[in-house]
Amino acid sequence: MEKTIAANIAAANTCLGIEFGSTRIKAILIDDTHQPIASGSFAWENALVDGIWTYSTEDIWHGLQACYADLKAEVQSRYGVTLKRVGAMGFSAMMHGYMAFDKADEQLVPFRTWRNTITGEAAEKLTALLDFNIPQRWSIAHLYQAILNGEAHVPQVAHITTLAGYIHWQLTGEKVVGVGEASGMFPIDSAACAFDKALLARFDQIEAVKAMPWRIEDILPKVLCAGEAGGTLSARGARLLDPSGDLEAGIPLCPPEGDAGTGMVATNAVSARSGNISAGTSVFAMVVLEKPLSKVYTKIDMVTTPSGEPVAMVHSNNCTGDLDAWVGLFRETLQAFGAQPDMDTLYGTLYRAALSGEADCGGLLAYNYISGEHLTGFDEGRPLFVRTPNAAFNLQNFMRVHLYTALGALKMGMDILLKQERVSLDRITGHGGLFKVKGVGQRFMAAALNAPVSVMENAGEGGPWGMAILAAYRMNKRSGEALDDYLANRVFANSSAVTAQPDAQDAKGFEAFMARYAAGESIERAAIAALPND
Repeated sequence: MEKTIAANIAAANTCLGIEFGSTRIKAILIDDTHQPIASGSFAWENALVDGIWTYSTEDIWHGLQACYADLKAEVQSRYGVTLKRVGAMGFSAMMHGYMAFDKADEQLVPFRTWRNTITGEAAEKLTALLDFNIPQRWSIAHLYQAILNGEAHVPQVAHITTLAGYIHWQLTGEKVVGVGEASGMFPIDSAACAFDKALLARFDQIEAVKAMPWRIEDILPKVLCAGEAGGTLSARGARLLDPSGDLEAGIPLCPPEGDAGTGMVATNAVSARSGNISAGTSVFAMVVLEKPLSKVYTKIDMVTTPSGEPVAMVHSNNCTGDLDAWVGLFRETLQAFGAQPDMDTLYGTLYRAALSGEADCGGLLAYNYISGEHLTGFDEGRPLFVRTPNAAFNLQNFMRVHLYTALGALKMGMDILLKQERVSLDRITGHGGLFKVKGVGQRFMAAALNAPVSVMENAGEGGPWGMAILAAYRMNKRSGEALDDYLANRVFANSSAVTAQPDAQDAKGFEAFMARYAAGESIERAAIAALPND
């Protein structure tokens, strides 16, 4: 088997996907059966600089090179082959945010990530003007807020893009983004697989925008649908990715995508009445719609699949970040006693303890708000754990309440779709770090939604695997072969999934927790007021 894989690697019968997540950059190399054969990763963290959540340009390139080097080393170690070429590749990243450049392609301000909640005025005004929900995370909200703030750099803007778009541009010279990624920048016309021209014109008519020396359509990247050519790896790009010089130029690239789109692909959720939930540092649920929603909801984002179909998206800024911090504290405790716990074992033990907790967490309450949370109206966050003196305070309930609260804000948005709009779902599939411990995150997600939740065997691979599949689709698709057909017939035809049905007692307990969660918001607000985030 390994000799066959080695031969395929040498013959470039492989595809590569690299995704920039919030805390980890990960690469997945797949073979001609779409199965992962090697991986690499690099841990990184955003920084709060002058009140802005950002990653430096130096960190972006150092992280990418380290991630690729890790993958390359694994290929060499396992298969005895030096990685020089792949059949196709693609890059994805956390969606939204703001990267602005001038005519000389010089970056004008530090990268503003999705995590920032500093564009409230712009988001509110644009939502009213366009009659389309514009969340604070979106690129257009960041641009318009910069205009409202009178920021000096705005008249110099010649190009704005996202993190995925930036990386792709630097590696290929092409200023393009996939339609799913584009749908987190500005509203999309699904029929045209392009930015909505009527709304672009409406934006240009804003008085403050008319004073600018540019039109919005001219500074946005070109939009591409899945399967279209995204350019090729330039000689400069090959050296940026692999400074050793082994990687060859000329490799085809698919359009760069956002982590929402790669999650849809990784869970075979790109057709109507399907959905997926990606749960890691942040959490979002995507539901591919049969028909438009009855009205605009500020808690529901309208985005698209990588092939342009309309999707309702519920996005929560906070999911497992605070939970991971608590697991880290338990690790330090064990280390203080001389133990060196394996992290997979530690996560598994603590998560499974939650299964024995009370359905309503025994009266405990927690908020996992490391950053602001738009679904509940918070511009800042303070991680918080609260209990009454007579609450059932034990490890089982403690772990359960932190798993519940990781899904609390998400549930508020999903209730709009499932209870108010009565959106139909044939299947919803989970992936990401929350689901790595079998049977725990999946069970609590089913309780939160009061709906069946499936997890596929490759759930842990998540977005980078989805990106590699999009690269394979770019390379292998037959004439007229739609993305959903490619996934159903050539990627997931023989895949298996485990489905968790909602437990009635869990679902009832989650609703009780949510009542406590809503009632306790004043505690979170008091913590923000009392504890400045210096």
